[in-house]
Amino acid sequence: MTDATFDKDTVAGDTLTVVAVTFSPGSSLTSFLDSLALATDREVEVLLADNGSSDGAPEAAARRPGVRLISTGGNLGYGGGVNAGVAATGAEWVVAANPDVVWDPGSIDVLLAAAERWPRAGALGPLIRQPDGGVYPSARALPTLGRGIGHAVFGWFWPGNPWSTRYRRENEQPAERTAGWLSGSCLLLRRQAFESVGGFDPAYFMYFEDVDLGERLADAGWLNVYVPSAAVTHTGAHATSRNPSAMTSAHHRSAWLYFSRHYSGLRWLPLRLVIRLGLAVREQLSLRIAGVSAGARPHGKQRRRSDGEVRTGNAASAASAASGDNAVSADKGDVG
Repeated sequence: MTDATFDKDTVAGDTLTVVAVTFSPGSSLTSFLDSLALATDREVEVLLADNGSSDGAPEAAARRPGVRLISTGGNLGYGGGVNAGVAATGAEWVVAANPDVVWDPGSIDVLLAAAERWPRAGALGPLIRQPDGGVYPSARALPTLGRGIGHAVFGWFWPGNPWSTRYRRENEQPAERTAGWLSGSCLLLRRQAFESVGGFDPAYFMYFEDVDLGERLADAGWLNVYVPSAAVTHTGAHATSRNPSAMTSAHHRSAWLYFSRHYSGLRWLPLRLVIRLGLAVREQLSLRIAGVSAGARPHGKQRRRSDGEVRTGNAASAASAASGDNAVSADKGDVG
């Protein structure tokens, strides 16, 4: 069923809404929906916020019970698409996810249980596996300029460098804890928190919108909580594979937007010029050298995750977790 204006009160209360932003997602959307059926025991309303698909996959998926397709009116990027989906539901809890995510059984219920333990959690994120079984470092600290530059410059050929190590925190045993930001490829969002900060900033077409959201949630007094006892697999980066040059440019534009906002004003003009030049150089290198474009390779002990490896922390220990930095956001899949 296609419905761009359905009454959001119909999915309020205990109903859980899952928002997936689609842009010609192909067969990955089928795996997304099939595995979602085992991810929670709750009633689920699925909203496909479509940014202009041309492959017919969202329309086919909307014929399933409980799946609705809404048109965003254009290619709004990932954050804009999620905002459109959230605006179309009144659910207290909303899961925002890429349509190329495959859910572990019970993964959403594990996130919801963690939300009970963390009443100030505005966003909760699962452990994210890559297709080869490796664990993606999806719960990172907010960036500072120095460590962000260190990671961007050295991460692609020296994955164990101190800047990347500090912000990725992948040497740590995966435990439930707070983080500076969580990968937007799969997030459980508390509606009250999400709305209190105005949702995703649509100025970020792709990349860094999750970094920015995590920072604004924290500034408003909410927590970003990593819950590795819940797990999903991010099967691919379809938008990046379709048009890698455009996505590389989008990544560097978003990096510039993020850092230029943090160093605004006349006094920081020389620094902004240096940042701008550095990002321009790195973008050109990324377009020509695959290793630079791929970014930092996995490093450290936590490259694989098996059952029993994850321990659950408590609020006190998680709140005291150290901060680090980030300069790269996870790929968001089918958003253009």
